[in-house]
Amino acid sequence: MAFKLPDLPYDFAALEPHIDARTMEIHYGKHHATYVAKLNAALEKHPALAQKPVEDLLKSLDSLPAEVRTAVRNHGGGHFNHSLFWKLMAPGAGGNPTGALAAAIDKAFNGITGFQEQFSSAAAALFGSGWAWLVADASRKLSIVTTPNQDNPISQGLVPVLGLDVWEHAYYLKYQNRRPDYIAAFWSVVNWKQVAANLEAAR
Repeated sequence: MAFKLPDLPYDFAALEPHIDARTMEIHYGKHHATYVAKLNAALEKHPALAQKPVEDLLKSLDSLPAEVRTAVRNHGGGHFNHSLFWKLMAPGAGGNPTGALAAAIDKAFNGITGFQEQFSSAAAALFGSGWAWLVADASRKLSIVTTPNQDNPISQGLVPVLGLDVWEHAYYLKYQNRRPDYIAAFWSVVNWKQVAANLEAAR
């Protein structure tokens, strides 16, 4: 198969008590794995597309054959988003960003507290299923956007720096309908080193 489920960089229980082990097991082993399987199935008759990086496919959705465009958007998006998401969390992480990332957040949001408040509000207010993102544009200016379903900002010409999955499958076993509690817990596991690396790559 062209696309593969990436290794999870930590054990299922590593993000406890903030993200529970059973949710991680299902989220990674069932949901993410299904996106990968369905993306591969959709591209079986398009081997040239199946050899491209998934981000390249998502950046050029309009140029894809009509019969696979929706599948790539949904399942390719799900694969790309989750592959990024797992790296954005780490055991013993959290705290505050430093260096160039902290400076960029200070400039865009008047400090980490202002950023977290705006990001959390955007994530909590998103109707239905989707993602909240910290993104960089072509001038490296940071902003917060949300996308429905498994859409990704790279399809809009933006670079995702930090993302939070707010589909119910990401939190419902532990938090039920309390999405704000899940969002608050997310800050305790954010891997700021990876966020900084994503911002640096956007440069």
